[in-house]
Amino acid sequence: MVSRLHDRIGLLVTGAAALILLLAGLWWGVTTRNAIEEEITAATRVAEQWLTVLADEAEARGDTAMLTDQLAAVGRVRANSLEVRDTEGRLRYRSPGSTYKLGRDAPGWFAALLMPRFEPTIRDIDGLRLTLIPDASRATLDAWDDLVQVGGWALALLVVLGLAVRHAINRTLRPLVALETALEQTADGRFDVRLPSHGVAELDRLAERYNRMADELDSSLARNARLEQDQAFHQALQHRLEEERRQIARELHDEIGQSVTAVRAMAGAILQRSAEQPGIHGSAQAILAMTGQMQDGVRHILARLRRPEPLPRGRLASALVEYCDHWSGLYPDIVLEQAIRAEPVSLDEDFCLAVLRVLQESLTNVARHAKATRVKVQASCSDTHLDLSVSDDGEGFAGHAGHDRYGLTGMRERVEALGGHLGLERSIDGGAQVSVLLPLPNRAAVDARSPASQSNDGDES
Repeated sequence: MVSRLHDRIGLLVTGAAALILLLAGLWWGVTTRNAIEEEITAATRVAEQWLTVLADEAEARGDTAMLTDQLAAVGRVRANSLEVRDTEGRLRYRSPGSTYKLGRDAPGWFAALLMPRFEPTIRDIDGLRLTLIPDASRATLDAWDDLVQVGGWALALLVVLGLAVRHAINRTLRPLVALETALEQTADGRFDVRLPSHGVAELDRLAERYNRMADELDSSLARNARLEQDQAFHQALQHRLEEERRQIARELHDEIGQSVTAVRAMAGAILQRSAEQPGIHGSAQAILAMTGQMQDGVRHILARLRRPEPLPRGRLASALVEYCDHWSGLYPDIVLEQAIRAEPVSLDEDFCLAVLRVLQESLTNVARHAKATRVKVQASCSDTHLDLSVSDDGEGFAGHAGHDRYGLTGMRERVEALGGHLGLERSIDGGAQVSVLLPLPNRAAVDARSPASQSNDGDES
């Protein structure tokens, strides 16, 4: 059972007070026993002297009856009991008992602890034996009555002290209740509670440190909220851009592709019918060649705008390989080496699309700017991260110009939106190297995507 702090402090203070009272009681007991012993000893000496005088006088006169009469006339001997017996042990006289607090005696255990032991005084006179027995029962009873009275006051004092200490501790530790409430609210995500000053140095330092912690948590929460908003906006923007790219790709395919096909059909018909007219025949051939170039250009644009084919979930490696093969067909003069290993887990389509877009932009930059003859693509997955690198033997980045290109800026935004890192450096072949390190998406979020939504996304692209 866990006890509260103020209960522990109250018990400690009350226990210390009780210990002090106990020690004081022990000291009182020792001094009281000594006082009783001194009192009875003094009374016994006086009685012994008085008895000696009477005995000597009776012995001088030879009249023992006079001794008994004188003892009876005196009556009670203070703090002593007097007995007179003959030679046969018969009681001839006993002094009357004390009437002080008649009928009462101290408890036996108390008398055993506090009452001293005295030896009786015996005097033999002409066939009589006088026995003087010290009696400390009345003094012991007085001590017991004093103890009961003082003990009652001490017990009342302990109760009052305990209540006063409890009240003082509760009042002093009241700020801890406010601190506990503030910590509970902080655990619930509320960081707007601040603790006031209470005039106690230790508690004020604790309140100041809590307030500082709450300020930091509040600032961190605000920063995290802004970051989440920025990430949500960026992701929404990326989804919108992807949708726009898909729509543009469809429009290019449907409008320009059909128009170019129609022009090629008409040019082919003209070419077949103008064999005897060299001028028209040459123009038709030129139109066919131009439309062929236009179709190749449209295919190249479509390849940049969207994936060569829909990307199913968990097929990132095959999609990267297919795009590398497609890119090699577009640029046969550049040797492309692939070192792409299949991912060990299924990956989210948005994650795969982002990686594919980074690869597309990297290879496009190689074809446009690098003047390279060889390019190498490496991709691998660990249990937590995906590593992608594209390196060439071209001219590399001229100063910091590479950092200002829109394509590289877009790649960096994609990578940072996924919590990854984009590196631009010189490759071992002397050209440029683009390296990407991305944390794998949460498996729970990936598994939550239904097959129906996967197929719908693939149909859109």
